Amino acid sequence: MHIHVLGSSAGGGFPQWNCNCHNCHGVRQGTLNARARTQSSITVSDDGENWVILNTSPDIRAQLAAFPPLQPARQSRDTGVAAVLFIDSQIDHTTGLLMLREGCPIDVYCTEMVHQDLSTGFPMFTMLKHWNGGVNYHEIAVEGDTSFTIPQVPNLLFTPIALTSKAPPYSPHRHDSHIGDTIGVNILDKRTGKQVFYAPGLGEIEPHIIPYMQEADCVLVDGTFWTEDEMQRAGVGTKLAKEMGHLPQSGDNGMIQFLDGLEKPRKVLIHINNTNPILDEDSAERAELTAHNIEVSYDGMDIIL
Repeated sequence: MHIHVLGSSAGGGFPQWNCNCHNCHGVRQGTLNARARTQSSITVSDDGENWVILNTSPDIRAQLAAFPPLQPARQSRDTGVAAVLFIDSQIDHTTGLLMLREGCPIDVYCTEMVHQDLSTGFPMFTMLKHWNGGVNYHEIAVEGDTSFTIPQVPNLLFTPIALTSKAPPYSPHRHDSHIGDTIGVNILDKRTGKQVFYAPGLGEIEPHIIPYMQEADCVLVDGTFWTEDEMQRAGVGTKLAKEMGHLPQSGDNGMIQFLDGLEKPRKVLIHINNTNPILDEDSAERAELTAHNIEVSYDGMDIIL
């Protein structure tokens, strides 16, 4: 199984277009030892030719251009994109689907809750019907025996894991959370037994997800904030990490503390906010992650399992 990180930043990218925080200013001026990043998305394949994209960020065009296996190579018009899988209906995880309209109809896998959001409050699916019928919707069930395969990558088994989270502001059930608003995904290579657990948004480590993380060969998880009050410290917002659905890395019961208890998997953070000090590769916070054997993903990172 080949996992390729298309984008590693949280919403807005890094540097964020309208932000002049310490990190964004430093990377623009070349005074910060940090890489620019596009918004969070990964792609996975079992043969290196057919790829499933997990989340289509607004930066999808640049991400496709940076990764040749997703580009046309077999006939006058084609793509390595076999299907799209959404873990939620957030703008920074879905808007890029509109940029793929020339490739419609596209196979899209998502929960019924996500399907409702993307057909009503943010009606991308409705809009895309005008391009060759739009999307071929495949429902991801989140209760019962929910594992499934995608025909174009038959050796990979996808298992959705329901996560506690809020639906987006435009969702009809924004203030009435449902199972399926947000999921994590475990991907198993049936040939090798290797598996990755992917959850770019984790507000808490819920008991039912712990076995997946313990058994994974790689966990690719929420790296949004370093501290609970990071937005306030940076002077760019008032919301706390938990209010935004993210578990900070530092502090008691933070992501570092939990990951320290996992012996098997490679540990990689993704979905990193522009204010997070771990973006600075010379920072004390980055050194602390390294001491705990935790990696920070970057655009173009390859993970082979």
